[in-house]
Amino acid sequence: MCETHTPCYSWALIPNHVHLLLKTGYVPISTVMRRLLTGHAAYFNRRHRRHGKLFQNRYKSILCQEDTYLLELVRYIHLNPLRAKLVSNLKSLDKWSYSGHSTLMGKRKNSWQDSEYVLKLFGKYLSVGRKQYRAYVAKAIDQGRKPELTGGGLIRSLGGWAAAKMLRNSVRMKSDERILGDGDFVKSVLKTAEEQYELRYLLKAKGYDLMKIADRVSQVTGIDADYIWEKGKNPITVQARSLLCFWACRELGMKTTELAELLKISQPSVSQSVQRGEKLCNRKGWRLIE
Repeated sequence: MCETHTPCYSWALIPNHVHLLLKTGYVPISTVMRRLLTGHAAYFNRRHRRHGKLFQNRYKSILCQEDTYLLELVRYIHLNPLRAKLVSNLKSLDKWSYSGHSTLMGKRKNSWQDSEYVLKLFGKYLSVGRKQYRAYVAKAIDQGRKPELTGGGLIRSLGGWAAAKMLRNSVRMKSDERILGDGDFVKSVLKTAEEQYELRYLLKAKGYDLMKIADRVSQVTGIDADYIWEKGKNPITVQARSLLCFWACRELGMKTTELAELLKISQPSVSQSVQRGEKLCNRKGWRLIE
């Protein structure tokens, strides 16, 4: 989490699954989850001298509206062990090792969990915030499961099949991606997805590939295109490569693993280059297509 700058606000480990509440940033959630799950699987297999897959299915993600649902989701996730009868009461949950609730209560420390951010939403001082947070969690103990906080699916978020069919040909979203938010938030997410899809279609229609992006990088930076493919940490090369990675990944839709292989650098290095490239574009006002 720390390496990808992806804050974790809430989590709970259940015997056959795990819940995570993350705030995505520069690194896409697909990259974060791939590195997290692959890394854990490799560690677990080494520790227990086993081979093969560890996880049965692909993870499922829910995109949620932070302002509306953040605190409710923190509470809902942290009460999962109690609902699953893994602990008997809130006092036991306060000390339970396998959820972020014990960290928020100050009983355990996890450097990758952003407990301060959550607690300050309940009070200016951490001690006050911790007390108010626990009272907030206690109020929901008898509420049971809340289907409205498990996403609801793209179709339900759109308002049913009729609305979904209207957008089916213009918006491409994975079947297990969900949206949790009010109507304006859902529309905004879908609009962004549609615009991104249309941009990638336009770029490919105009013949954009990695080489053509490299030519554009050369044009806006004044750097010879040959420098882009050179190894090393020369500032000129790093700048050009960062811009190339950002446009190739975010606008053309190339995978970071694919770019890593082509550029002969590591996948984490590509992710870092994408971040630098985005900051560079924002600062300089550069665009792939004028």
